[in-house]
Amino acid sequence: MLPPAKKAFHQPYSFFIEGPVGEERPRRFLEIFAAILKHSNYRFLLDIYSRLAAKCGRCSVMCPVYEATGDPKDVPCHRSELLLRVYRRHFSLGGMLYGKVFGSGFLTDAEIDAMAEAFYRCTACRRCNLECPMGIDHGLITRLGRYILSEMGIVPKALVVAVREQLQGPTRNTSAIPERALVDSCEFLEEEIRDAKGVDVKFPLNVADAEYIFFAPVSDYLMEADTLMGNAAVLHAAGVSWTVGTGYFDAINYGLFYNDHLLGRIARQLVEEARRLRSRKILIGECGHASRAAKIFVPNFCGGEQAPPVVNCLELAWKLIEEGRLKLNPQAISQRVTYHDPCNIARNGWIVDPPRRIIKSFIRNFVEMSPRGVQNYCCGGGGGTVSVDEIRKFRTGVGGKRKAEQLRATGAEIVIAPCANCKKQLREIIQDHGLAMEVKGLHDLIFTALDLKNPGSYPGIDP
Repeated sequence: MLPPAKKAFHQPYSFFIEGPVGEERPRRFLEIFAAILKHSNYRFLLDIYSRLAAKCGRCSVMCPVYEATGDPKDVPCHRSELLLRVYRRHFSLGGMLYGKVFGSGFLTDAEIDAMAEAFYRCTACRRCNLECPMGIDHGLITRLGRYILSEMGIVPKALVVAVREQLQGPTRNTSAIPERALVDSCEFLEEEIRDAKGVDVKFPLNVADAEYIFFAPVSDYLMEADTLMGNAAVLHAAGVSWTVGTGYFDAINYGLFYNDHLLGRIARQLVEEARRLRSRKILIGECGHASRAAKIFVPNFCGGEQAPPVVNCLELAWKLIEEGRLKLNPQAISQRVTYHDPCNIARNGWIVDPPRRIIKSFIRNFVEMSPRGVQNYCCGGGGGTVSVDEIRKFRTGVGGKRKAEQLRATGAEIVIAPCANCKKQLREIIQDHGLAMEVKGLHDLIFTALDLKNPGSYPGIDP
C-alpha cells in the first residue's frame, strides 16, 4: 500500500490496490519501463519528447484542472516531465553516463508517489495538446505513466475490478451482467417500446450475417433504457440489419485508461464476437471512450485492414437521416437543449458535426457551449476517473468546475451527452453544483421524436 503520509486528492491513496513497498518500488518501476520500451513503439516518441523543452507552460491555459487549482503541479508539461525525467536519466545515453560519473539522479520512492498522484489527477482529455508548440501528447504520457504503475500494482481498484470481471469473470462484462439478465433486459425494452410507440421493435440476439453487431456500454442495460430504446428504434425504422451477441456484449474498454496490454485483449473480444456471428461491421453505442478504443485499436490489435470497420451510432444515425430513411418530429422537444462533446470522440475532430446536424434537424431551441467541439472542456471524469467514487469531490469540484460553469452559462434544461461515463459525471456535477437541468443521450431524444408507425412523415428542420 502506498504510504499514508502522501496525500492524493487531499486523502490517502485508499482507492489504489496494493503495489510493491520500500526499496523494491523504484527497481520494479524501471524494470517495467524497460520492458515496455523494448516491446512497444513508445521509445521513439519519448526520445523525441525528452529532447524538447517541455516546460513552457502554454498547455496550462487549456487544462481544466489547472484552471481550477492554479497549482503548478497540475500544469500538463510539469506532469509529463515527471516521466520524461526518468526516461532521460535511466534510458538515454547521456543520462546513464551522468549517473555513472556522478552517482546521483536515481529514481526515488517519493518520485513514484508524485507520479501516481499526478497521473490520476489528469483527466487525459488531451485538450492541452491543442496548445503545445512542440506537439507533445501529454495525454499519451499520462497513459504510459499509468501503464507502468499498473504493472507494478499501483492502479485504482475500481478500474481493476471492472477489467478483471471483463477478462476473467464468468459474465465477461464490467457490470457483471449474466447472459440471462441481458436477454431479460432486451425483452423488457421491447415491451417498453411497444407501450410507448405501439410498434414491435426487436433487439435481435445472435443473428448471423447481420451488417452490424451492436456493442453498447453494458451499464446502459442497467441505467440508460431510453438510450438503448432509441438505438433500437433508429435501426428498426431505417431497416438496418443488426444484432446483439450474447457471447460478448460490452463496449467498455477501461484498458484505454491505464494498460495497453489489457486494452488490446478487450478490443480482440469485440472482434471475436463479430467473427462468431459473421457480422460485417462493429457498431458502438453512445460511449466516447468505447468508440475511440474500438475505432483506433481494433485495427491496431486485430488484423489491420482485415478487422471489421468500426462505426459510432451517431455517425450512422446522421447517415440515415441524410439519406431520408429517418425523420424526426420537430415539435417533440420544446426544452432548451445544449450538447456536450465527449473528449474521446471530439478532441481529434472525429465526431463533432454529425450530432449537431441530428440535433438541428428536429430541435428548435438549441444552444452551444463555449468553447465547443474540438476545444470543448472535459466533463471532469475523463481517463476513467469517473469510476473512482472515492474522488467524487475532486472530480466535480475541481476537474468538473469549468464544465459546471459552461453548463450554467447555457441556461439549458437538457444537456445531451452521448457517452456513458460523461452521463454519470455530468449528473454528479449537476447535483453537486445545484444546476437545474437533466442529462440525456441523443438517442433518448431521438426516441421521443421518432414516429415508428410513420418514420418518414416529418418535414424536419433544415440543419
